[in-house]
Amino acid sequence: MARVILARNRKKRLEAGHPWIFQSEVAEVQGECEPGDIVEVSNHQGHLLGKGYINPHSQIMVRLLTYNPAEPIDLAFFIRRISEAVSLRERFVDNPRYCRLVYGEADFLPGLIVDRFGDVLVVQILSLGMEKMREWIKQALLEVLQPKGIYLRNDVPVRELEGLPLTKEVLYGECPREVVIEENGLRYVVDIVEGQKTGFFYDQRENRAAIAPLMTGWGAKHGITLQPIAADGKPLLDRQGVRRTDAAPLADEQGEAVLLPVDRRGKVVKNPFWDGAEVLDCFTHTGSFTLNACKHGAKKVTALDISEHAIETARRNVTMNGFLHRVQFVVANAFDYLRESVEAGRSWDVVILDPPAFAKSRRAVPAACRGYKDINLHGMKLVRPGGYLVTASCSYHVSAALFLETIQDAAFDAKKILRLIEWRGAGKDHPRISGVDEGDYLKFAIFEVRDRA
Repeated sequence: MARVILARNRKKRLEAGHPWIFQSEVAEVQGECEPGDIVEVSNHQGHLLGKGYINPHSQIMVRLLTYNPAEPIDLAFFIRRISEAVSLRERFVDNPRYCRLVYGEADFLPGLIVDRFGDVLVVQILSLGMEKMREWIKQALLEVLQPKGIYLRNDVPVRELEGLPLTKEVLYGECPREVVIEENGLRYVVDIVEGQKTGFFYDQRENRAAIAPLMTGWGAKHGITLQPIAADGKPLLDRQGVRRTDAAPLADEQGEAVLLPVDRRGKVVKNPFWDGAEVLDCFTHTGSFTLNACKHGAKKVTALDISEHAIETARRNVTMNGFLHRVQFVVANAFDYLRESVEAGRSWDVVILDPPAFAKSRRAVPAACRGYKDINLHGMKLVRPGGYLVTASCSYHVSAALFLETIQDAAFDAKKILRLIEWRGAGKDHPRISGVDEGDYLKFAIFEVRDRA
């Protein structure tokens, strides 16, 4: 087995838990090896640090698989690693039949992603080393999980950096194009062939559930109050709050006065979601935040996406969960829609912004921050005083500190005061290795929005 000798003056990232070894950290390679082969790794003094696979043509020259130099890299190794990943999800994830099952470096399998959609697994192999071990990966997944089908979504551009082709194919069994999954008690149609990434974004599971407290308690702000009702079914109090003399109060079996929601006009409100929020969900994709909003009592949701295909999928998901009468769908560019809504004087109780990554590289960060500032500035302008802005960034290159700074700049320009209620990252099926900053990509925040004046 060839050996990679690390440079004397390198940072000891490997010892801190980071499994990547860059070309600049390598002093020499002893012995013969082919790209994708397993190699030993040692420091400049010859002390063995572990084993991984090598690709001299990639900036990430070695990805470590084990810190134990004596551990064989074989089928049994993959069975152990995948079994450990399954055990972690079974302990921490609600309904682990639907989750990210293997999260690359964080599950000590760098370059491998596995999402579980019930009996179907969707796999992404991102590196040459993992590609050469594809058969072991397949056999280990069959041994541990006994799926009905395994589908490969190897259409990720990062594969080209490893000299690998972009492909989509069935690796095993039967893989329908669409599967139905369950998350947070809601059902979704997932397109595993044409959907983004592996078809569904599991990383926001807990964040989607976190909006529950925002969805009710809005009746009074909408001018609706609970009032006693007369036997004729009309409010017992007139519009001035004076009790009517021409009617008797309606009481229940226990003799308690019956209270019903009444609007500013003195009319009984029949909408069962009268206390719910009015919500704008931008970049809705397949409607995941919209579904959670409806589940927790939202009165009306405007679901917006630029993709007609995404909106059609969102409509199917909303219909399947029985929420269609509460959702309005809009196909539009979110930047334009937000700006036009501000100009038109529209407003919502809760505005949700969950855009795709704006920065794919460090070079794109300034433009990404301009984009984040634009949508957040207009988004918070659309929030009614005392309402909430729910905002996220999945751009790794935009740090948490920079994201918060950008939002604060937007608040200053919008003349708003923000109160941070919740700050979160990716869900429990996306664990993070201490020392591996690349895993800290998702930023999710809930802000209360107040007028500065």
